[in-house]
Amino acid sequence: MTKLSIIIPVYNVEKYVRSCLESIFQQGLDEADFEIIIVNDGTKDRSMEVIEDIISQHSNITVIDQENLSLSVARNNGIAAAKGEYILMPDSDDLLIENSLKPLLDKALETKADCVVADFLEMGDEKIAKIQTIDQPPFTVKERKGEEFYLQDYTPGQSYVWRVLYRRAFLQENHINFVPGISCQDVPFTQECCLKSKKSLRVSRLLNIYRRGHESATSHFNKKKCMDLCVAVAATWKLRNIKGLSPKTKLRLNDNIFVSFTLISYIMLWGEIKASERREIFNHLNRLIPDLSFSHGMKQMIVTFLYKLSPELYYIIRRLLKVFTPSPYGN
Repeated sequence: MTKLSIIIPVYNVEKYVRSCLESIFQQGLDEADFEIIIVNDGTKDRSMEVIEDIISQHSNITVIDQENLSLSVARNNGIAAAKGEYILMPDSDDLLIENSLKPLLDKALETKADCVVADFLEMGDEKIAKIQTIDQPPFTVKERKGEEFYLQDYTPGQSYVWRVLYRRAFLQENHINFVPGISCQDVPFTQECCLKSKKSLRVSRLLNIYRRGHESATSHFNKKKCMDLCVAVAATWKLRNIKGLSPKTKLRLNDNIFVSFTLISYIMLWGEIKASERREIFNHLNRLIPDLSFSHGMKQMIVTFLYKLSPELYYIIRRLLKVFTPSPYGN
């Protein structure tokens, strides 16, 4: 039986995808125990060419070709094709740290946990190029039952799919998929997994190197990002209907949704989005979640009042306060 499926969506990453793929074969795993599913999301560069030789050398690699349908669709298609008991979904511009994966997989198979969450490092290209060895912390495991995982280990700013091993049957039984076509697909996906998992593990193991610094600022601060985030907020808002959630968990979920909601105006501020585009974004959000409101604390109540009164007024006040908001560009 295949123990692990590693799904790698590929789109315009010719500079990085080879290193990503090579890092998977530096994990001390028997190739008979895992499969790699490369989903070519209609890449327009030489990404598939630069890994052609690696693909031909390993019988456990499968390639799925599709039109450019988005990272979320590529991941969904990879999950549908997967045969492993567990699934890992690294980003194709990141790396797995050498010999980091096997202990996590062994623990997952031993415990049958729904999710196994690891740690990661953030580095730029220059620092990655100088890496020789990475010291791992002592291997410790904390088991979380049910909603404990969400309350103790979920952080809105780190909704990263690639740091988690997911039990494939858990995803299937709970019909958990990525929202197609949006760039913020990690936000509702990771929260739904946290909320629905019955047993999860938080492991002190550095699994990934998250490559930073090569992203374009315009890819993070534009109209499409706001529209995508509206869809992500709406998908997360629906999670409030999961049966049996405790009042404490519902409160935390609402707080996390509030974080994502305020991020929309944050992107507007720093992206200098036009007034006509802002109206389109706010109208889109209102259509998706007509009953959107927050009431945990004075800040949430004021923001909700301003948003309901006039989204544009809410934005103008945020703009007036921009001077007190840290710049995402670090200047």
